[in-house]
Amino acid sequence: MNERVTASLNSYRILPKVELHRHLEGSLRLTTMLDIAKQHGMTIPADVLRLSTLVQIQEEDKFTFQNFLSKFNTLRMFYRSPDAIHRITREAVEDAARDNVRYLELRFTPVALSRAERFPLHDVIDWVLTSARETAARYNINVKLIASVNRHESAELAEQVAWLAAQHIQDGLVGLDLAGNEAEFPSQPFYGIFREARQAGLHVTIHAGEWGPAAHIREAIEELGAERIGHGVRALEDENVTALARERQTVFEVCITSNYQSGVVQSLEAHPLMQMFESGLNVTINTDDPSISRITLSHEYYNACDTLQMPQYTLKERIVAAAQAGFLPANEKTKLVSQLKKELNL
Repeated sequence: MNERVTASLNSYRILPKVELHRHLEGSLRLTTMLDIAKQHGMTIPADVLRLSTLVQIQEEDKFTFQNFLSKFNTLRMFYRSPDAIHRITREAVEDAARDNVRYLELRFTPVALSRAERFPLHDVIDWVLTSARETAARYNINVKLIASVNRHESAELAEQVAWLAAQHIQDGLVGLDLAGNEAEFPSQPFYGIFREARQAGLHVTIHAGEWGPAAHIREAIEELGAERIGHGVRALEDENVTALARERQTVFEVCITSNYQSGVVQSLEAHPLMQMFESGLNVTINTDDPSISRITLSHEYYNACDTLQMPQYTLKERIVAAAQAGFLPANEKTKLVSQLKKELNL
């Protein structure tokens, strides 16, 4: 890495940060995967570099959503024990804290974590909650959790996850997310589940307008009750959808590097983050899957300002906007926002 990038990255590392869109399953350390593989006698490449080609995006990869999602198929092999799930959660929170993230919403997919060893869903949720809470206290970072369900899996499974999530709102499990392949699987089977989740007190964020058209963003807002949109970078393709999102003050959880690596945009420079912002959309900056993309949130702040020419002052405002969009109780939110404004001189 050249010196200018390193110097510049350091200036972003010291900023206090807010992350609204980070997947636990995309946050595994390579060294941890090797340890788990050894403990469980798994047949995988024995060195970090060869393993990395299976679970991280490489420069020579085809940048398509199929390739991006394929990394998760390998990652699913590592959720082999309660200890492994505890460790993965602990390290994801620790890595965020090291990058000076003050408030983290970590989303996780209970069905994915349970599948390798057929763990009960309620156990998996308990393990993630327990480790996130303990690590957050140790590193003085505020962490809330979002349960994620996939479009390609059954509505029955999603209903179970939503029901369990609603039972854990007081424990910091504050939201429900619909994720996965929106290009090939519809959202319609999940309408009723998300309506009930909202009635139970869960917040709602929906992956939409990433690999599918702007119409999916309208559907997420109007039919699924989305307060926030995961990605949503195709909103500008339909001015009516842009107007709706503006009017509803819908928050966009934008993930610059991920959108490039998964083929949503043709280059980092072509990312529409600034056009979205200039169109009056409430954008925030996030990592999506830091391990798969080999980035930190500091890298994404660097990309926003140095690659996409977002003014530093605007970045600081977007950090505060992310705090204001967090799914956290009013008293915690007020405290976080005022602390950030003070540190960022806003």
